[in-house]
Amino acid sequence: MTEAIEDTTATAEARLLIVGPPGAGKGTQAKFIASSLGIPDVSTGDIFRENIKNETPLGLKVKEITAQGAYVPDEVTNEIVADRLSQTDAAKGFLLDGYPRTAGQVEFLDEFLAGQGAALDAVIRLIVDTEAVVQRLLKRALEQGRADDTEEVIRRRLDVYHTETEPIIDIYRERGLLIEVDGLGPIEEVAGRVHKALEARGIRPVDDAA
Repeated sequence: MTEAIEDTTATAEARLLIVGPPGAGKGTQAKFIASSLGIPDVSTGDIFRENIKNETPLGLKVKEITAQGAYVPDEVTNEIVADRLSQTDAAKGFLLDGYPRTAGQVEFLDEFLAGQGAALDAVIRLIVDTEAVVQRLLKRALEQGRADDTEEVIRRRLDVYHTETEPIIDIYRERGLLIEVDGLGPIEEVAGRVHKALEARGIRPVDDAA
């Protein structure tokens, strides 16, 4: 019988979310934060894109929904997130990117974490100017050949974000979990602001946690 190998990878034991509108740079910052804290970066967008690329049944369904600028139904996203957070590398912490996006998803995540005897430690909100985001996304669409990312679709996605996702920010603000950071500027500068804000909450990179 093969003996189980204990995972000795250092982590900061932090359960975090990062929120912000499409184009705010969440994915880039999430990778920086997760790497420095030694926790997995769990991006629902990456999971969906992988399924779209492989043309799985989920991928084809998600592609049709997102092409219209809408969100994937809660029940589908909840199931995917619960499965990912149940994996061993997320036992001591994680950084969720792209979830939760609705009040229903907030409730589901609360119940899921409570079942593990855990709770969120902080929610990072990247604040950006809407027009700056539109131009950033149009530039990315051109560079990456994303023909479906027209200005109309981009603005529709932003409208959906403001309508469905911004209300969850108030929920986390009321709980005292919200950390608001200016998301405009060079990547390194934004990352520095995020880490400074996290350190103020006692959440430090693994090299500094000792």
